[in-house]
Amino acid sequence: MPLPAFDPADPIGLDDLLDEEELAVRRTVRDWARDRVLPHVADWYERGELPTVRELARELGEIGALGMSLTGYGCAGASAVQYGLACLELEAADSGIRSLVSVQGSLAMYAIHRYGSEEQKQRWLPSMASGEVIGCFGLTEPDHGSDPAGMRTHAKRDGSDWVLTGRKMWITNGSVSGVAVVWARTDEGVRGFVVPTDSPGFSAPEIRHKWSLRASVTSELVLDQVRLPQDAVLPEVTGLKGPLSCLSHARYGIVWGSMGAARASFESALDYSRTREQFGRPIGGFQLTQGKLADMAVELHKGLLLAHHLGRRMDAGRLRPEQVSFGKLNNVREAIEICRTARTILGANGISLEYPVMRHATNLESVLTYEGTVEMHQLVLGKALTGLDAFRG
Repeated sequence: MPLPAFDPADPIGLDDLLDEEELAVRRTVRDWARDRVLPHVADWYERGELPTVRELARELGEIGALGMSLTGYGCAGASAVQYGLACLELEAADSGIRSLVSVQGSLAMYAIHRYGSEEQKQRWLPSMASGEVIGCFGLTEPDHGSDPAGMRTHAKRDGSDWVLTGRKMWITNGSVSGVAVVWARTDEGVRGFVVPTDSPGFSAPEIRHKWSLRASVTSELVLDQVRLPQDAVLPEVTGLKGPLSCLSHARYGIVWGSMGAARASFESALDYSRTREQFGRPIGGFQLTQGKLADMAVELHKGLLLAHHLGRRMDAGRLRPEQVSFGKLNNVREAIEICRTARTILGANGISLEYPVMRHATNLESVLTYEGTVEMHQLVLGKALTGLDAFRG
């Protein structure tokens, strides 16, 4: 049997690891992103806004991309690998679009699905899965990012009600959300609360002047004595294990998504190298450029292979949080390096929004630090490797 032809888009044959249903999911999300995001995203990024976010959310609901790895309540019940492939294709368009989906499904919906009451699930999940209601997830605070144990947002009992007071920062989807999952200190420990955003005392001013994730809605959450009924609390979890388990689920999507940004930048550089001429021939014919392209391809497809492996482990119920940290640490770092190298191949054109490379590079600077900085993931792995806790050392 003759060997298959070498495919520059799949040089080590990773598509052989995917079944027909997984390929169909990838194709559906790729086609949607190509038609609905790529023609507009450079303009959205330049303007620093996502003007059609509600429309896009409904369309994402129609293709089953919101809460897609959850079961029931209108969710698609997709596998972890299928969800990862969706994140890959969404972030190949823009990190902001993948963030919209990740926060909706892997944070807000996941928290309600895993820790909520049946009444909370019935009320919120179907409309969130359809994209009719957008959700956000309030954990990070202005003074407490990597150390959520220091959060100042608190909830006090007042009769049968809860009263929430505090602030959350850098919240994706905040100002367009209909519901917020907010984590707060209580006398019982950290608890999660399902907060309708039309509650008196709740506001979500949008954060402006960003140079990263510009095609994304980012907000502050302000809770000024927000009064909630007793059944607003997520009943099935107390303590930081609640929000941290949600973050682990979202970080898994980043393992895949970051490789989407890297792939888009690599493909842009590869195409450019075939047509851009210097010294009488395409720059792709020069040894230094080929060396860059080869190194980029190696790191890109190693990262994709790692994402596939972690996805299969998640589907088998064997994926540990430390392994998610391994994937996020490696893949985001390598994605940024791929974008930077791609920029050098494009030369001065690499800084233009006519090409996606600089947009992806600046977006990845946020992805590098949100949902766990490089340092935090290094320490997670360091503790796992040595058995010694250096977080407060």
